Amino acid sequence: MATLTAAQALRAARRVVIKIGSALLVEDGRLREDWLHALAADLAALRAEGADVVVVSSGSIALGRAALGLPSGALALEQSQAAAAVGQIRLARAYEAALAPHGISTGQVLLTLEDTHDRRRYLNSRATLATLLGLGVVPIVNENDTVATDEIRYGDNDRLGAQVAVTIGADLLVLLSDVDGLYTGNPQTDAQAQHFAHVAAITPEIEGMAGEPVSGLSRGGMRTKVMAAKTATSAGCAMIITAGARMHPLAALGQGARATLFAAQGDPRSARKRWIAAMKPRGVVHVDAGAQAALGQGKSLLPAGVTRIEGQFQRGDPVLIAGPDGQIGIGLAGYSSLEAAAIAGHQSREIADILNYPGRVALIHRDEMAL
Repeated sequence: MATLTAAQALRAARRVVIKIGSALLVEDGRLREDWLHALAADLAALRAEGADVVVVSSGSIALGRAALGLPSGALALEQSQAAAAVGQIRLARAYEAALAPHGISTGQVLLTLEDTHDRRRYLNSRATLATLLGLGVVPIVNENDTVATDEIRYGDNDRLGAQVAVTIGADLLVLLSDVDGLYTGNPQTDAQAQHFAHVAAITPEIEGMAGEPVSGLSRGGMRTKVMAAKTATSAGCAMIITAGARMHPLAALGQGARATLFAAQGDPRSARKRWIAAMKPRGVVHVDAGAQAALGQGKSLLPAGVTRIEGQFQRGDPVLIAGPDGQIGIGLAGYSSLEAAAIAGHQSREIADILNYPGRVALIHRDEMAL
């Protein structure tokens, strides 16, 4: 099988996360509006080709710092949070203004490390992003710097971008960077450094080639990019590093601009299924023969097909799915055990009356189970 180029991977991707660093978006405290509008045209072109697009964008602290007149250099935590609070408004408004002429709506999603490490928060984030994409919105994701402390921070948006890609089942993550890919050394200081166009697997040797940040604004160096690649590729998502400072960087990538493609290890769907299958179940959901047959056809598990709930679990916990003849699989519960027991055997339209709030249609969604 022929090895894909970065340009081919971009053209083939159906769900893409684009990560944008502060150094590309903000220069001397000011937004690079011309660059952002050129990027918006690239994003619109991806959308026109049928791809879902999510943007993970740095820049809120850099914009807020300038607006507040804060000094250069390291900021105290409370200063960073204040700068983020001011900058996030400006950042969201800038993306909205850039994408609106293309008929594209935007939505702001702010995450912390806890939001993707806690299963219930993770499911909420996943559902929100999936709904936005289904409605044709381009989500603009950033770390929630206004509330994050060191214990719940990603610390750089390379790894946040990788986690978002995993969360939404993206098949490609593109890091627009101040470098055009991975080298054997730092190309700014080593004239003999060799560029990698393709990385089939992340070995200890590849990890050892990572260096430190090049830019004064950027938090993430090549080390964080390789870490992001490990997260993304192990979940079936390919990753590209390419230079982003030029106008229309995604169009340039599609036309063959220099880049490094990290190959995916499998596909997002199978990787997610393996992750779910490896979990330790907290309870059992017993289903009837009709529900078992429906699951075998790729359907979600609806409350009407549930006969009994066993054990205690919360929304997002892994549970066994058992049919009349034994175990069928494992899935992430859409309801707690108490809620599931209350709606078991009922039609989905009855859920709101039983629980006194409009619940989800599925007790376990087909994307959240491994049979």
